Amino acid sequence: MAPDETPPAGSPGGATPGADDEQAFDRDPHFAAARLKERLYATITMISVVLGLAASDHIGVTGAAATVVTTALGLWLAALVADQQAHRVVHGRLATGHELRRMLSVSSPLLLSAAGPLVLIGAAALGLMAVDTALLVSAGVSVAGLFTWGWYGGIRMGGGTGLALLAGTLDAAIGTAVALVKAAAGH
Repeated sequence: MAPDETPPAGSPGGATPGADDEQAFDRDPHFAAARLKERLYATITMISVVLGLAASDHIGVTGAAATVVTTALGLWLAALVADQQAHRVVHGRLATGHELRRMLSVSSPLLLSAAGPLVLIGAAALGLMAVDTALLVSAGVSVAGLFTWGWYGGIRMGGGTGLALLAGTLDAAIGTAVALVKAAAGH
């Protein structure tokens, strides 16, 4: 075998089924793109949720935290149901084993969308800031994340710094516009 060839799965020196699946997924650009898509979608959705919460008159720490958690869980469960249904339609059976682990791994960034807002809501619970301030800061951090992913995508495409900044700005602006529309629709 040539030095640059990958040994077959299950062979000595090759990827073993099960334990190494996550490492194999990380090397798969389609897998990475699917996870990033979920992360960006969840970020835009969470921006709209925290903006909607910040605009409400009587939101407390507990209500804000519960809304953020249920939003993230709802997004994640909806993605799993949709993935499993699509799998059944295409393959004529339920996803199990490797396929199910892949579905769970691809959709897990939907749960991560709650982390930042919950940390800031926790800071509000400690009296470090008002709840509406925590929610607005959370939205700002998420918009900065959209910018960063857009900028990084522009860099990865080889467009140079100027085009990367434009890509980041456009991604942040479009994501924010979508979030604002979603937040306004909720009120």
